[in-house]
Amino acid sequence: MIRGIRPLLRGSTYAGVLFAYCGALASLPLLPFALLPALSWRSASESVQIVLVLLVWAVLVGVVGLARPVRRALVVSARRLLRVPLPNPVAGRRPSGSLGLDRWRTPLWLVLHVAVGWTGALASGVLFIMGLALPGNWLGAEARASLFGTSVRVSGGWSWVVAAVCLLLAVAICVLVTKTLRWAAPRLLGPSAAERLALAAEREQLLAERNRIAHELHDSIGHTLTAATIQAAVAGEALSADPATARAAMRSIEESTRAALEDLDYVLGVLREEQSGTAPTRTLADLPELLDRLRHAGAVVEPELSGDLAQVQGTLSRAAYRILQEGLTNALRHGAGGPIVARVAAGPDGLDLTVVNRTGARTVPGPGAFPTSGHGLPGLAERVRLLHGEFQAGPDGTQHWRLAVRLPARASA
Repeated sequence: MIRGIRPLLRGSTYAGVLFAYCGALASLPLLPFALLPALSWRSASESVQIVLVLLVWAVLVGVVGLARPVRRALVVSARRLLRVPLPNPVAGRRPSGSLGLDRWRTPLWLVLHVAVGWTGALASGVLFIMGLALPGNWLGAEARASLFGTSVRVSGGWSWVVAAVCLLLAVAICVLVTKTLRWAAPRLLGPSAAERLALAAEREQLLAERNRIAHELHDSIGHTLTAATIQAAVAGEALSADPATARAAMRSIEESTRAALEDLDYVLGVLREEQSGTAPTRTLADLPELLDRLRHAGAVVEPELSGDLAQVQGTLSRAAYRILQEGLTNALRHGAGGPIVARVAAGPDGLDLTVVNRTGARTVPGPGAFPTSGHGLPGLAERVRLLHGEFQAGPDGTQHWRLAVRLPARASA
């Protein structure tokens, strides 16, 4: 019993009833205009006139709902009073799909809102007055039960029972009004099919941008931290025995961290939705600088370049640099020393990238094993897949690891 009464005592029910009744009262200024056709057609019967007034009134209420600010106000009020999680309408012009049935969802909501509000107000009001008037016989009130032409007057203790039933029915109608509006609000005030497509496209674009930023952070900051950590270890080892090598390592740390700070500044600007300028681009033209930083970290890098790399431009050149950066960073982080072979072959059909390094115990000075997120190779594979390329990574014999990527020429657009 208590469980059934508890929903009646919630504040959201009273707020929903207030929302329904306010909507009904807001339609009153339109009533005089709805009476004009009925007054001009006096020859019609009373029932026809009533139906005509109601129809014209509903049409006028629906026309008000065609205004876009009205829908926004309804969404805000329904969200606050009905406690329905409704998103704001899509800003800007109406989606193309709103010219069909979606355009009439707000007018339908207004008509339903007014109809439910007036029905609930009249029914609950009458029942509430009956519940108060019957027990004390106020206003000369009495209750009669009629069945098949037989009428029985309800008096004495039964009047209290009828009064209690009337009050419970009034409360039940209030709950039903709120439930009806809460059920209809998402269907009529929620996003239309066209708006849901627009929101999905916006969400997809946002996720793609976040994914791209994650790639940039992983490629740039991850590489810089790995190289700087090893370079700092090299500088510490050579500080006393070979100061020149230590100074070179420190200069390399400075150069690599400055480049990473540029990337980080751009990414933070994007995340804050600020105008951060043009994104710093790294292309195959920056490959010699990348190889120099690896050499300063103590790695032995053997580049094998073939073809006209200067002709590789645009997306293809930027993607190739990031792929080589990630592959060389992984070789530096997880390799066992020895030469790291970096092959870049440019051809008329595309670009071939290969990084081969030894596996086993590390021999490069440094802290040993590096923590890793495990997103490096999956991120590379996803990048290559988006460029319609081919990706392979795995053991090459018993002592080497090989990363091989082929990017088609069409990725340079």
